[in-house]
Amino acid sequence: MSCSAGDPNFCQECGNVLPLPGISNTVRCPRCSFSIPVTDFSGLEVCSAVVFNPEQQSLVALKDDDGSELKGPVIDRRCARCNKEGMIYHTRQMRSADEGQTVFFTCINCRYQEKEDS
Repeated sequence: MSCSAGDPNFCQECGNVLPLPGISNTVRCPRCSFSIPVTDFSGLEVCSAVVFNPEQQSLVALKDDDGSELKGPVIDRRCARCNKEGMIYHTRQMRSADEGQTVFFTCINCRYQEKEDS
Protein backbone atom coordinates (compact mmCIF):
# COMPACT_ATOMS: atom_id res chain seq x y z
CA MET A 1 0.00 0.00 0.00
CA SER A 2 1.43 3.39 -0.94
CA CYS A 3 1.52 6.56 1.15
CA SER A 4 -1.30 8.00 -0.96
CA ALA A 5 -3.84 5.43 0.23
CA GLY A 6 -7.18 7.05 0.89
CA ASP A 7 -6.72 9.91 -1.58
CA PRO A 8 -8.70 9.07 -4.72
CA ASN A 9 -6.60 11.52 -6.79
CA PHE A 10 -3.65 9.11 -6.55
CA CYS A 11 -3.26 5.42 -7.36
CA GLN A 12 -3.41 3.33 -4.20
CA GLU A 13 -0.85 0.88 -5.63
CA CYS A 14 1.94 3.04 -7.11
CA GLY A 15 1.10 6.63 -6.05
CA ASN A 16 0.79 7.92 -9.64
CA VAL A 17 -1.68 10.77 -10.31
CA LEU A 18 -4.93 9.31 -11.63
CA PRO A 19 -6.59 10.81 -14.72
CA LEU A 20 -9.91 12.60 -14.31
CA PRO A 21 -12.99 10.35 -14.45
CA GLY A 22 -14.37 9.96 -17.94
CA ILE A 23 -17.20 8.08 -19.62
CA SER A 24 -16.20 4.63 -18.38
CA ASN A 25 -17.30 3.20 -15.01
CA THR A 26 -13.73 2.97 -13.74
CA VAL A 27 -10.63 5.14 -13.60
CA ARG A 28 -7.52 3.18 -14.56
CA CYS A 29 -3.98 4.10 -13.50
CA PRO A 30 -1.85 4.60 -16.65
CA ARG A 31 1.24 3.29 -14.84
CA CYS A 32 0.19 0.06 -13.10
CA SER A 33 -3.37 -0.55 -14.43
CA PHE A 34 -4.93 -0.30 -10.95
CA SER A 35 -8.59 0.68 -11.30
CA ILE A 36 -11.01 2.46 -9.02
CA PRO A 37 -14.78 2.83 -9.51
CA VAL A 38 -16.00 6.24 -10.67
CA THR A 39 -18.51 6.21 -7.80
CA ASP A 40 -15.58 6.73 -5.39
CA PHE A 41 -15.24 10.24 -6.87
CA SER A 42 -18.88 11.13 -6.21
CA GLY A 43 -19.21 14.39 -4.27
CA LEU A 44 -15.47 15.18 -4.34
CA GLU A 45 -14.25 18.64 -5.29
CA VAL A 46 -10.92 19.02 -7.11
CA CYS A 47 -9.00 22.17 -6.17
CA SER A 48 -5.66 23.43 -7.44
CA ALA A 49 -3.51 26.47 -6.82
CA VAL A 50 -0.73 28.21 -8.72
CA VAL A 51 1.82 30.14 -6.68
CA PHE A 52 3.73 32.83 -8.55
CA ASN A 53 7.04 34.16 -7.31
CA PRO A 54 7.13 37.91 -6.66
CA GLU A 55 8.21 39.76 -9.80
CA GLN A 56 11.31 41.22 -8.15
CA GLN A 57 12.58 37.68 -7.38
CA SER A 58 11.89 36.16 -10.77
CA LEU A 59 13.13 38.93 -13.06
CA VAL A 60 16.53 40.63 -12.99
CA ALA A 61 17.94 43.57 -14.90
CA LEU A 62 21.76 43.82 -14.87
CA LYS A 63 23.91 46.56 -16.36
CA ASP A 64 26.68 45.17 -18.54
CA ASP A 65 30.19 46.71 -18.71
CA ASP A 66 29.35 48.47 -21.97
CA GLY A 67 26.19 50.00 -20.46
CA SER A 68 23.73 47.58 -22.06
CA GLU A 69 21.12 46.04 -19.81
CA LEU A 70 20.61 42.28 -19.40
CA LYS A 71 16.99 41.43 -18.61
CA GLY A 72 15.26 38.15 -18.14
CA PRO A 73 13.81 35.53 -15.85
CA VAL A 74 16.13 33.95 -13.29
CA ILE A 75 16.30 30.16 -13.08
CA ASP A 76 17.98 27.77 -10.65
CA ARG A 77 20.97 26.82 -12.78
CA ARG A 78 24.52 26.59 -11.44
CA CYS A 79 27.17 28.65 -13.23
CA ALA A 80 30.02 26.57 -14.65
CA ARG A 81 32.57 29.29 -13.84
CA CYS A 82 31.70 30.65 -10.36
CA ASN A 83 29.57 27.67 -9.20
CA LYS A 84 26.78 29.94 -7.85
CA GLU A 85 23.05 29.49 -8.45
CA GLY A 86 21.01 31.88 -10.59
CA MET A 87 21.19 32.52 -14.30
CA ILE A 88 19.18 34.72 -16.65
CA TYR A 89 18.08 33.07 -19.88
CA HIS A 90 16.61 33.92 -23.26
CA THR A 91 15.90 31.83 -26.34
CA ARG A 92 16.46 32.28 -30.06
CA GLN A 93 15.64 30.21 -33.11
CA MET A 94 19.15 30.00 -34.57
CA ARG A 95 18.73 26.95 -36.78
CA SER A 96 16.05 25.92 -39.23
CA ALA A 97 12.43 25.87 -38.11
CA ASP A 98 12.34 22.09 -37.71
CA GLU A 99 15.27 22.20 -35.26
CA GLY A 100 15.04 23.07 -31.57
CA GLN A 101 15.70 26.53 -30.19
CA THR A 102 18.97 27.73 -28.67
CA VAL A 103 18.88 28.82 -25.01
CA PHE A 104 21.41 31.44 -23.88
CA PHE A 105 22.27 31.65 -20.17
CA THR A 106 24.03 34.51 -18.35
CA CYS A 107 25.22 34.19 -14.76
CA ILE A 108 23.85 36.96 -12.51
CA ASN A 109 27.01 36.87 -10.39
CA CYS A 110 29.97 36.75 -12.80
CA ARG A 111 28.19 37.38 -16.15
CA TYR A 112 29.58 34.16 -17.65
CA GLN A 113 27.59 33.18 -20.76
CA GLU A 114 26.85 29.73 -22.10
CA LYS A 115 24.41 28.30 -24.61
CA GLU A 116 22.48 25.08 -24.94
CA ASP A 117 20.92 23.69 -28.12
CA SER A 118 17.65 21.98 -27.40
